[in-house]
Amino acid sequence: MLTPAKHSQFFNLISPSSALSRFYSILKMTSHNKWKIEKNKILNMPLEEKRKLYRNRDITKLEIDAIVNAANARLLAGGGVDGAIHRAAGAMLQQECNSHNGCLAGNAVVTGGYNLPAKYVIHTVGPQDGSAETLRSCYEKCLSFHREYKITSIAFPCIATGIYGFPNRLAAHIALQTARKFLETNPEMERIIFCTFMPLDVDIYKTLMQMYFPIHDWNGNDDASGSD
Repeated sequence: MLTPAKHSQFFNLISPSSALSRFYSILKMTSHNKWKIEKNKILNMPLEEKRKLYRNRDITKLEIDAIVNAANARLLAGGGVDGAIHRAAGAMLQQECNSHNGCLAGNAVVTGGYNLPAKYVIHTVGPQDGSAETLRSCYEKCLSFHREYKITSIAFPCIATGIYGFPNRLAAHIALQTARKFLETNPEMERIIFCTFMPLDVDIYKTLMQMYFPIHDWNGNDDASGSD
């Protein structure tokens, strides 16, 4: 049975086991493809070498397989969570992003985590036109990488609710609906984390987690068409 748990401003969807990731400290290299070398090394560094370094409840500090970045279409470092992830990961993240030649709204690309404790960063571009289907596609596409990259733990920020202006409550419904559906058919996924920052989103997820992952009977006072 899926049960929700809350740690600070992280809302976790947890199954019986847990997964941690690996970390690689940037080395000085001269190759123009040095991001490829670092990406390979991050997959082979023992967990014990980095686990003790991270204590804070910050998406950039999570020791999991993948964190999701709310990226822009050019995959350039921006503001908010995007900028925070790029700063924490280091310059090699941008170099690998540049090799993808951008990303369409509703799609996603995977890069290494570099100086992050997460093994991978999945960059997804939210809708600027309020499209619920495009936002749903963002979550579905990120989750679809789980088999190819052996991802058993993943953390999402709130996608498209910042400068893109997507309604916060509807965005949360979409995120939780998609996660619930995915977990019902993919038992190998051990943990999905929703990382909230704004007080509004914290309150919304506190309410809606009980609807999609109840620990008591839901009273039916909310629905997926709700908006703020």
